[in-house]
Amino acid sequence: MVDKDIAVTGLGLVTPAGIGVDATWGTVCAGRSTAAPDPRLAGNAVAFSCQVQGFDAEALLGPRRAYRLDPFVQFALVAAKEALADANLDPQTWDGARVGVVLGSCIGGSATLEREHRAFLQGGAAKVSPYLLPMELSNMLAGEMAIEFGATGPNLVVTTACASGATAIGMARDLLMLDRCDVVLTGASEAGVTPLRMVGFERLGALSRRVDDPASASRPFDVDRDGFVGGEGAGILVLERVKDARARNARVRARVVGYGATADAHHVTKPHPLGRGSEAAVRAALADASAGPGDVAHVNAHGTSTPLNDKSEASMLNRALTGSPVVTSTKGTTGHLLGAAGAAEAVLTILAVERSLVPPTANLVRQDPAIDIDVPVVARQLPIDLALSNSFGFGGQNVVLAFASA
Repeated sequence: MVDKDIAVTGLGLVTPAGIGVDATWGTVCAGRSTAAPDPRLAGNAVAFSCQVQGFDAEALLGPRRAYRLDPFVQFALVAAKEALADANLDPQTWDGARVGVVLGSCIGGSATLEREHRAFLQGGAAKVSPYLLPMELSNMLAGEMAIEFGATGPNLVVTTACASGATAIGMARDLLMLDRCDVVLTGASEAGVTPLRMVGFERLGALSRRVDDPASASRPFDVDRDGFVGGEGAGILVLERVKDARARNARVRARVVGYGATADAHHVTKPHPLGRGSEAAVRAALADASAGPGDVAHVNAHGTSTPLNDKSEASMLNRALTGSPVVTSTKGTTGHLLGAAGAAEAVLTILAVERSLVPPTANLVRQDPAIDIDVPVVARQLPIDLALSNSFGFGGQNVVLAFASA
């Protein structure tokens, strides 16, 4: 019989809202925006982002290790160290063959790739670092994690655009249910706030143009929203079967009880206007959790602050759920972490369940009258037995995770 009782025993975060779970949670619950001018984007029409502040890779990972790692791997390793400490797991004592790594990233080592491309154009092949590929390739996110912690079980990176982190968590759960692993390090990391990547989003019209006031630019569900703000960071979770966690007296922070994944098959960048694919993902996650549409108390929405996404998602939630769940988008604080968004937001959803507290949606001044959902502008105490975390991405990728209290 498949054991679907999967526990979250460890959490780690590196985000623009703070380095560490508690630092990020405090900023998110205070509803403080982290968007600010970004010198890395100087020359771009949109030269602001949500940056990870105060991240000293050399101090956290050692000078040699830091030098050979792109920031998207640096973020992940630091978040993983926090998650493993939180789970009270020592990689020196575990059976590495029973430990899997399933991570997400939709961009990979963008900073390394752009830097080395400039070096190639300016000085030819001799100026290109021999570490280009080991630093830039997306799969190195999981490879470096395995090397760091001696995890020799299944090892992969998934990319489903901005749903990558949520997809990774769903697939990690599957590995545990199928008894392929006893522990899985999962989540996602992204360091895609680079000049070329941000120009790409800019040219699509996806970024906020609120250059005169970056701090208020990411405003999910607001009538004056005009696009998202790029962000960076990592969210890492330790997953185990509940029975295994209980056997070693580990703290179960929450349970992963549902996973729904669908495709819109509609457009490369636009969500389906009726939200059919995302609605199907919500219904699939609820069915997987043996739950009904009235059982959901809280939804951490994808909520990008783009005109199309927020309206479509809100309409979908009204059709798929009953009982007026409290909906928030933490992107008002963190910006959009791209491939890492689903993982970081999964961690924040788990904290909401664990602490019976729904974070506010930062910068929501005047809710769009076409968006008829309950969105708090200050943190709200609320008993939460079941919560959803929504993640959608380019290509029509839809992933919904369901988390239940321990």
